[in-house]
Formats: sequence, structure tokens, C-alpha cells
Amino acid sequence: MGNLTPRLEPARFTDPLTQALVAEVQAEYTVLYGGPDSTPLEDGVFDPPGGAFFLAYDGDVPVAMGGWRMRSDVRPWGLVPAAEVKRMYVAPAARRRGYARAVLAHLEQTARAAGAEVMVLETGAPQQAAIAMYVAAGYVPVEKFGHYAWSPTQRCFGKRL
Repeated sequence: MGNLTPRLEPARFTDPLTQALVAEVQAEYTVLYGGPDSTPLEDGVFDPPGGAFFLAYDGDVPVAMGGWRMRSDVRPWGLVPAAEVKRMYVAPAARRRGYARAVLAHLEQTARAAGAEVMVLETGAPQQAAIAMYVAAGYVPVEKFGHYAWSPTQRCFGKRL
């Protein structure tokens, strides 16, 4: 894979293009976990300055997405504020082409610019490709947090920005 530089555009989480990808990832979660991700996401959670959301395009087609939201209640290494990655997803036809790495790097850059000292995320043990990508990007395990902290398959990671 070469160095892909996808076109990343800010997007609203409520945008129909975003929601089409959200429906795809929720369908994958249903296969992996037996149901969709039920993490509560309040209206406006990805709106600046406390959050951001982006779509990555292949031509005119959105093929990947990701967002972050500030979390004052999550403090790995005592660092606050933390920005939490949410709804990272790459459509199956666009996988293994660098979209996830590009979106993640953009999320880190924009969260750091907004004042975050650390980026955190939660994922699940069945998502081995995602975990490998996060680890390769410098993420390390952190104390469990969030909606699925009770789950034995939940995995939480963090990275100093």
C-alpha cells in the first residue's frame, strides 16, 4: 500500500452520508457482538469545540469516518482533557488501503489542536485488525472506561498527544 492521502472533510454526525456509514458499522457490530453499539451519544457531541467528526472520501464516495469527543472523566496517566475516538469505521471495499491510519492521524491532530493531551478509545477483542492498527499507531492499554467497561471483551487504549 502506498501513502494514501484521502480527502477528509468535516461532517455532522447527523448528516445522511455519515448515518449511512454508521448503519454499516452497527450491522458489523451486530454480527460481532450480537447487537449494535448502544453507547449513548448526545446530540451535538461531535460539534466543535468539544468534538469533531470527519468523513474520508474515495472520489465523491465517503468510505471511512471517525470522530472524537472530549472526556473529562477519563484520565489515563493523569492527563486531561482526553479526547475519545468514536465511530471509527472503514467500508469493507476500502479496507487495507490506509484510510483508518489517515483518519486516526487526523483525529489526533485535530484533538491536539483543540487542547486534548491524550487520545483514548474503546474497542472489542473480536476486532483484532483494529487493535493491531491502534497498537501500530502507538496506543497502549489503559484502564477500562465507558459504556462497556463491564464487558470482558472490552479493550481500552490510550496515546499521549
